[in-house]
Order: sequence, then structure tokens, then C-alpha cells
Amino acid sequence: MIYEIERKFLVHGFVPPASATAQRVQQGYAAITEDGTEVRVRRASGRHTLTVKHGLGLTRVEVEREISAEEFDALWPATEAARLTKDRYRIPDGPHTVVVDVYGGALSGLCTAEVEFPTAEHARRYAPPAWLGEEVTGVAAYLNQSLAAHGTPRHEKTTRTHHHGL
Repeated sequence: MIYEIERKFLVHGFVPPASATAQRVQQGYAAITEDGTEVRVRRASGRHTLTVKHGLGLTRVEVEREISAEEFDALWPATEAARLTKDRYRIPDGPHTVVVDVYGGALSGLCTAEVEFPTAEHARRYAPPAWLGEEVTGVAAYLNQSLAAHGTPRHEKTTRTHHHGL
């Protein structure tokens, strides 16, 4: 199986470095289940992908495949109830890359950052830079699938899910 191991943070007042280039991302969810399983299509930089993720928290199963533009266009209508757009920036942080997402549309004003790791131990040892805000790893309301389906969470109503030891 293929696993995605990442930590997610809120970011306040993000100003992209002058050298950073934004990548526009459109993604929609054709299926979302209560156990954290999702089927997603994404268009970014002329690339189209179909992704299935399963689980909640630090470590999730993730299988992603490139699809054609025609396949993306055929699946896109199935995502009408759960879509989002964002500008994505990749910011170097020593041996890591912080992926910052600045959301648009109904999610305008929300900014999050994710850092992926090769192992859960690396993730636990990671000391985030000071500009990253509150950690929301494992907070279901901040999963992209939830943001796309339900909009910006009300902070006081977010519920922490199992986060595998963080």
C-alpha cells in the first residue's frame, strides 16, 4: 500500500516569497465517506489526476493516477457538490518542502500548509517554522474533502480525530 504521511497547519498572514510561483489547483470530490475515504479529481498545471484516499490523521492510504483531460472532464460534473480552488506554493524548509494552499472562492481567506514525510517518526520529530500557525493534523473539518463539501470550519466546532501519536 501507498501511504501519505503529512502534518497540516493553519497559516495566518501568508505573503509568498518573491521567488515563489503559484500553481492554480482545481479539485472536486466524487465520493466522500464518513471513515475518511475520498475519490478526488484534480487539475493543476495541465496535469489531471484521479486520487483515492482512505483514513484520517497523520498517515493515510493514498493512490493517485494520472488521467486524460477527457477523463477529467467526464468526471468533473460528479463533483459539483464538493469542489475547491486554491493557489499552491512550495516553500523550502531545510530538507522539507512546506506546501502552502491559499484558497479561493467560498473558502477565500483560508490558508493552510502541509508537510509530507517519509515516516511517521520523521513527522513526529519535525519542528515547524514559526510562521506556521496552529496544527490541524487530524482535524476532520480541515481535510480538503470537508472544506470542499462544507466550507470554512468554525474553529470552535472542529473535532479532533485520532492522529496516530502526534
